[in-house]
Amino acid sequence: MAQGSFANSELIVDDDFQVAKVDKRLFGSFVEHLGRCVYTGIYEPDHPTADANGFRQDVIDLVRELGATTIRYPGGNFVSGYRWEDGVGPKQLRPRRLDLAWHSTETNQFGLHEMVKWLQKVGGNELMEAVNLGTRGLEEALDLLEYANVPGGTKLSEQRKANGAQDPFDIRMWCLGNEMDGPWQTGHKTAEDYGALVASVAAGMRQMDPDLELVVCGSSAHSMPTFGTWEETVLSKAYDLVDFVSCHAYYQPYDGDMASFLASGVDMDGFIRDVAAAIDATKARLKSKHDVFISFDEWNVWYQDAEPSHTPEGLGNWPVAPHLLEDVYSVADAVVFGDLLITLLKNADRVRAASLAQLVNVIAPIMTEPGGAAWRQTTFYPFSITASLAKGGTVLEPNLESSQISTPKYGQVDGVNAVALRGADGSVSVFAVNRSLDTPSEFSVRLPRGLHGRSGLKLETQMLHDEDINARNTLQQQERVVPRANETAELDAQSGEVKLTLPPVSWASIHVKEAI
Repeated sequence: MAQGSFANSELIVDDDFQVAKVDKRLFGSFVEHLGRCVYTGIYEPDHPTADANGFRQDVIDLVRELGATTIRYPGGNFVSGYRWEDGVGPKQLRPRRLDLAWHSTETNQFGLHEMVKWLQKVGGNELMEAVNLGTRGLEEALDLLEYANVPGGTKLSEQRKANGAQDPFDIRMWCLGNEMDGPWQTGHKTAEDYGALVASVAAGMRQMDPDLELVVCGSSAHSMPTFGTWEETVLSKAYDLVDFVSCHAYYQPYDGDMASFLASGVDMDGFIRDVAAAIDATKARLKSKHDVFISFDEWNVWYQDAEPSHTPEGLGNWPVAPHLLEDVYSVADAVVFGDLLITLLKNADRVRAASLAQLVNVIAPIMTEPGGAAWRQTTFYPFSITASLAKGGTVLEPNLESSQISTPKYGQVDGVNAVALRGADGSVSVFAVNRSLDTPSEFSVRLPRGLHGRSGLKLETQMLHDEDINARNTLQQQERVVPRANETAELDAQSGEVKLTLPPVSWASIHVKEAI
């Protein structure tokens, strides 16, 4: 298609065909003891905005605005060598440890109690706790569960009380290890060995607390050589004991291939479908009546080969909270990010939880300067806007027609990707991206029949786009990129149609509601 011409795309929104209600856990995030996510991220006792617990209030305000729900903690690769006991009790007695995952020193000044207090300060977000199945196993997992969830009367529950928490933490959702298929993981295991271990741990934890929701490690990437056989082997041993299979996926452009990068949602969608197929095949083979869903508990854009992702090296170089994985995101990154969110929503029937990795400083929507400012990255906006409009809504079956674009990696794909939801208040929200590098798309949305001819409808749009797709927000220019209304948007209330132009490399939200 020649540059300067227009493509066409249309989304038909029909209430009669529903995918699923949006689980609020779909908007979870991730706090790992990695780089500056915790220290000088959410926790900095000497910061001007810090409270008595050492929590940065400016970060808390941004987390609330972001709309993150479930918080996965404390890792990640970090958890596979973590001793949870190090992070409880008097801070002056907590040991410093070497973190093998990120070649850093962990001070343990922030641990389980601090995380629970921080979540309460943010607003009661749900804790999704991970247990170490790399260097540890059943006994340590049961100890942590007893400490966290038993009301009292046992050694470890009374220890929790002595450490300042009279009430149990009542953690419902637990990750059983992290990326155990990965050779980089401390305590890496085969599918056979991990499946046997996780079945034992899951059964033991359920003996103590039968109503837990347990997440078993799936493949750490769609491209792993063991993908598929890993899921089927592990699930065959633990299917009826777990509730979720994890998926992890990170995307970046390779060899300058921006066209394929902008279509990363195609790979995520295929990943979800393939894992769902493995779940269904195992369920059928076992003749089980139990349902297992997907927890996409690590996803993001991540420049893994870039300098910020290089970990420290050397026997004498184990820094505390080094600058690691501090990618500065562009407009193009935010559009891909928005496309991944659309893909998660389109699969809301299978994906019941997801965790944006991560929350602060480390491949994160929120950045901080030690002792200074906190600001929003470009990726902050698609997440916050989508979360605010989609929570509590119902995803409708996509009926999308779009011009195609060509990509080296995925072949022909839809130039526009979009999803529609019905809100609990009756409003309609549509999220859309134009994946094309050079061609605008005339995008039309046909609203549900019940809204045709209705007077008093109000149209609101927000769009993330810039002529410079590499534009970024930085400490020096914290609002270089912000969402703005799409000035081309028009609502024809009589026909029930919204029309607007989506510029190349853009993300947009469309919200139609009753005017107050």
